[in-house]
Amino acid sequence: MQNDLEVYIQARYPLIYLVSWEEERILKTLDQIAIHLRKMLFVWTQTQGLYNYVLPDHLDESKSDPEVLLNHIAASQDNGIFVLFDFHAFIENHRIRRQLRDLSKLLRKSNKTIIIVAPQMTIPLELSKDIAVMDFDLPGLAELNIAFQNALKVLNKRRDVVLELTPQISEKLLKAAQGLTLVEFENVLAKSVVHSKAINAHTIQEVLEEKKQIIRKSSTLEYFSPDENFEQVGGLENLKQWLTKRAEAFTERAAQFGLPTPKGLLLVGTQGCGKSLTAKAVAAHWNLPLLKLDVGSVFSGIVGSSEANMRHAIKVAESISPCILWIDELEKGFSGMASSNFSDGGTAARVFGSFTTWLQEKKKPVFVIATSNDITLLPPEILRKGRFDEIFFVDLPEQVEREAIFTIHLQKRHRTTDSFDVVKLALLSEGYSGAEIEQAIIAGLYDAFEAGRELTTDDISNNLRATVPLSRVMAEQISALRQWAEKRARKASRNRSAGTGIDLDRFSVN
Repeated sequence: MQNDLEVYIQARYPLIYLVSWEEERILKTLDQIAIHLRKMLFVWTQTQGLYNYVLPDHLDESKSDPEVLLNHIAASQDNGIFVLFDFHAFIENHRIRRQLRDLSKLLRKSNKTIIIVAPQMTIPLELSKDIAVMDFDLPGLAELNIAFQNALKVLNKRRDVVLELTPQISEKLLKAAQGLTLVEFENVLAKSVVHSKAINAHTIQEVLEEKKQIIRKSSTLEYFSPDENFEQVGGLENLKQWLTKRAEAFTERAAQFGLPTPKGLLLVGTQGCGKSLTAKAVAAHWNLPLLKLDVGSVFSGIVGSSEANMRHAIKVAESISPCILWIDELEKGFSGMASSNFSDGGTAARVFGSFTTWLQEKKKPVFVIATSNDITLLPPEILRKGRFDEIFFVDLPEQVEREAIFTIHLQKRHRTTDSFDVVKLALLSEGYSGAEIEQAIIAGLYDAFEAGRELTTDDISNNLRATVPLSRVMAEQISALRQWAEKRARKASRNRSAGTGIDLDRFSVN
């Protein structure tokens, strides 16, 4: 990053926009560049005015006005780098925009560079050709390690702090800290010292909690700590086998072996059949953070903010990586792409375009699990090869899978399967989704509780008969989805039987 920034300055790029929260780290980087290039470094904030970085006490508050500041830079004879913090708030002013455009022409012929630093990108169309935009990347392992070692030197002198560190713990701690700013990393180390008077394996958990705080501040992402695992997913053996085979794909050993980082999965199928449950179970099985992207919230807010919301969500996910990014019911978020140019000025199409480009080209280890109940509503671009590693079709559970689902949900409610005819219940529930089976058990529990007795097979079977499953309500849609998946997707379940053809009335309860 420092080398790229130095090249921009040497090449006399007049206006540079750095997207970052890390003001102190940016100033330290620019100070090194200024020393190397023999330039002066000036800093501006509206509250303090303009000052020389090496003489911070010499404030010039008369330059706190943005227009006065830009006029001063234009007239200045200094060979300098001018860093303007939070100047994006003033760019919407048409006079400021015009001043910056005028300055752009002037600075190309001078040794002066303006660098705008802000946590979000706000660039009007008029300035899009004049400003070079750079994301100031979060600190990598090497930089985090320097900060960590500096902190340890100080803590080593304290008798009240215990350092219980092995090379393995230190490595895990630093990897967990990837995605934090230096300030956030220093804060979490300080919190660990205050909380436990130690830096040890528990500090890793403190770092992960800090990451959760980052997600909570995002309006588009939600952090999940799933309790589910593959044992709670009935059936879907092909899908689980595929995922289990890639459980170690994010390790250093896998990278050294030459394995590419998995990109993600698209899970297509009838609702209630375990697609979302699988996303949660994968996170627990792989021991990775699970983030849920709310596409609807990406499009909420002021006009023009949707693209920024998507960029921010992607940036946060990448900063937390390796992680799993879960997008539930993808078709609801990205339907209507064809009419976007007429309905919203093309905003949805642009957001979708940036998302699919990221899916195709992403370098960071973010594994995307997207689910869809209706493939016909998805733009065809999302299905192109390279977006996802695989497309899996999650069908309604067959007999053996339904038996497993009944077993899972009965055990979840502290019942042993010995007290129930699970085979009969599985036969009765042909065409039912896992969610519908669970609801039949819950409804049976209410019946038994009201009657003051234990749950029975008949309680569950009665509620199964009272339910009209989606396989009947949406028979045509499910049939069409199966036909689509026949040649376009891998089956999540093992070879399916043709159906039981069972006469449900044989099991009616008198």
